[in-house]
Amino acid sequence: MCGIMGYSGYRSAAEVLIKGLHRLEYRGYDSAGISILEDKRLHTIKTCGKVKDLEGIVPSELTGHIGIGHTRWATHGEPSDTNAHPHHDNSGKIALIHNGIIENHSALRRYLAEEGVTFKSETDTEVLVAYIGHLYGQGGVTLSDAVRRALTTVVGTYGIVVMCEDEPDTLVAARLGSPLVLGIGDNEIIVSSDATPIIEYTRNVVYLGDGEMAVIHASSYELVSISDNLPVRASEQQLDMTIEQIEKGGYPHFMFKEIMEQVVTIPDAMRGRVDFSAGKVNLGGIRDWEASLLDSDWIYLTACGTSWHAALIGGYLIEELVGIPVKVEHASEFRYRQSIISDRHTVMAISQSGETADTLAAIRKAHEAGALTMGIVNAVGSSIARETDCGVFIHAGPEIGVASTKAFTSQLTVLFLISLLLAQRAGKSQQEIRAILEELEGIGNKVAEVLALSDAILVLAGEYQACHNFLYLGRGFQYPIALEGALKLKEISYIHAEGYPAAEMKHGPIALIDENMPVVVMAVKDGTFEKVLSNIQEIKARRGKVLAITDARDPELEELADHIIQVPTTHELLLPLITVIPLQLLAYHIAVLRGCPVDQPRNLAKSVTVE
Repeated sequence: MCGIMGYSGYRSAAEVLIKGLHRLEYRGYDSAGISILEDKRLHTIKTCGKVKDLEGIVPSELTGHIGIGHTRWATHGEPSDTNAHPHHDNSGKIALIHNGIIENHSALRRYLAEEGVTFKSETDTEVLVAYIGHLYGQGGVTLSDAVRRALTTVVGTYGIVVMCEDEPDTLVAARLGSPLVLGIGDNEIIVSSDATPIIEYTRNVVYLGDGEMAVIHASSYELVSISDNLPVRASEQQLDMTIEQIEKGGYPHFMFKEIMEQVVTIPDAMRGRVDFSAGKVNLGGIRDWEASLLDSDWIYLTACGTSWHAALIGGYLIEELVGIPVKVEHASEFRYRQSIISDRHTVMAISQSGETADTLAAIRKAHEAGALTMGIVNAVGSSIARETDCGVFIHAGPEIGVASTKAFTSQLTVLFLISLLLAQRAGKSQQEIRAILEELEGIGNKVAEVLALSDAILVLAGEYQACHNFLYLGRGFQYPIALEGALKLKEISYIHAEGYPAAEMKHGPIALIDENMPVVVMAVKDGTFEKVLSNIQEIKARRGKVLAITDARDPELEELADHIIQVPTTHELLLPLITVIPLQLLAYHIAVLRGCPVDQPRNLAKSVTVE
């Protein structure tokens, strides 16, 4: 969620931090701030609003070489200049930025108040820095000692970076449940929530693990365990992203760029994993666990948001192709309810960031129950990638737009591969597997055909942009696509939209349908097509407007629907890869026409690292 930046080196810290905060804007935020250490004093500038607002008030003469920066997404306390980060302790010597939630902040606040500490903000973060300052003020301890001692007392999640006037060449960073990565350059080190602000300066990175703290200087760093202060061996890795991947490249928005990139990212998710001539799938990340997966009594798929919609389709695929029963659950529910999990089960977690708090907690719960855990993530080095027994990366590249598009279709592609691999290992019909793989091999060309419909969909968007409500209907594999289409529309255009199984329309939503209610119907030529036509007739009988997504022209559909978007046909199981794209484009174009901030929709964050 919040964006964290820290810098120690030879450059102007303010310039590096501001540029980095711009890179992190996609994470979602409502205020921004920086602290720079110069002339042995902390200079803190922060404001409610955007990074560009902060940039406009940072003094040009602020040229210190060490500092911290933050974009805040409000949890404790409303968005305001006072609640913005960085926060200071009572002495004003220590500044801290924080992503996460300190759950015992109230008890700590009462204790500190009794000790004479005063507070300016409503935030749990100020309580944490005040506590660190309280410990530091007792004397005889270093900044890193005070930070570590404080963190052994607090309860909650955090990714923090701390600096102090008394130790002008030191940053202290620590994490528990909220990601932090160090970029190791030549005589400079960058700390960030993710790698996007780092790639401009270095490809060498270290991902902090949970319960680890880094003591950072411009030309060196050391990692220690928070619990016992013992050294931790650093594992440096090379970033595989490029600076071009995190820039718009001439597109008006990141979301539009990422929709268009699906012509590449879907094939990329298969690259090196499929021998099309032999009709075989090979996934190195789960090779040693294939037998255990096939031996599972149940497979649980757990995720949040768009990834949950991918999980629904994954569940359909596994049950249909492999024959293992699947349960698909929101991670936020799975982690708390009394689930029946054992060493006879597999739990697959799907997350673009690999840091989604609820999904990570679900994996940890599964581990405790002895289940096999598997991750399907985009971010290499992420918590879910490290904590699961096995997994498959989706290789979608950086996704900057808050509303997920290319990551969703890459997740679907990987779920197809996993299902086909397990099917072939289970001895299922090789002829059927080959038929699906043949269609997968050419899927990029069909994606290109759908993307070419963008201008026509823009015209349709103009007819629907003033609507206040939408209904999306689908059956079978198209039901999760209806859910995803509705989610995209409400995420970025702020139009209320609901996705429903088409057959459930009569059990409530039909009461809403009138001439002002557009209904997007997934009307593909599968075994439920005639049933879907019946649903459309019911909508038209109530004067509803119908926008149909179909893969084949049909005279009755043409007569009933107000508008039709026709996509190329493919194997029924693969159609979700094709039919979701016009829904992404429809949501995008409506949002742009309504003047909405497409890449940074209000109240939303790209990576939800707190509950």
